[in-house]
Amino acid sequence: MLTEERHSMIIKAVNERASVTIAELSEILNVSASTVKRDLIILANEGKIIKVRGGAMSKNDSFSSVEKNVEEKSAICTEEKNSIAGYAAKLIEKGDFVFLDAGTTTEKMIDHLTVRDVTFVTNGFIHAKKLAVKGYKVFITGGEIKASTEAIVGAECVLTLKNYNFTKCFMGTNGISLTAGFTTPDVNEAKVKAAAIESSREVYVLADHSKFDEVSSATFAGLGKAVIITDRIPNRKYKEAADITEVGQ
Repeated sequence: MLTEERHSMIIKAVNERASVTIAELSEILNVSASTVKRDLIILANEGKIIKVRGGAMSKNDSFSSVEKNVEEKSAICTEEKNSIAGYAAKLIEKGDFVFLDAGTTTEKMIDHLTVRDVTFVTNGFIHAKKLAVKGYKVFITGGEIKASTEAIVGAECVLTLKNYNFTKCFMGTNGISLTAGFTTPDVNEAKVKAAAIESSREVYVLADHSKFDEVSSATFAGLGKAVIITDRIPNRKYKEAADITEVGQ
């Protein structure tokens, strides 16, 4: 197969699927993974695709390295976030030891909590206050306060989380992609999220439909690491790649 033909087929596959892995392209084109990698570099340099770790995504997908502040996030998909938060809160059981990630959807979970005898750890200082006011035992991680997202990040926070063994953790995300996984614009927040996930028995990522086919600067987990709780998925291919609960169904 000529190089031009391969490139044309790659662009077609990427645009049809929104994102595609190197392994999938290797099978489609019947060529080695190293050949696919070289082709992706060329096409990315030509501005025809976006190269990501393990594959490529369509130029139609949204990429962002800019973090919205809490006020901006709170105004997006408010009804959907509330439905997701309500469902997630019901998953918490008596005796659970829970990590609650900083974020607007995870914060809404607190309003729906009814079960008692639960201990929480959080890197969200607003979350910690709300949990304490409701009478829950809550620990807040040490580290650096990031004002824009009201989150605690940094090496101290990561080290703290590595010493815990959570029964469940509930995580927010800025983007979900078939190739890039769960992403966030801030590398330090990504490290915190990754540490919490590795210390948890059950992992849930709370994300409304607007987060799908979005990619930010840093990946903190692959899609197989968590159950996604969302209102709906805009791309049905995610059903094949991840464990997803649609609360809007």
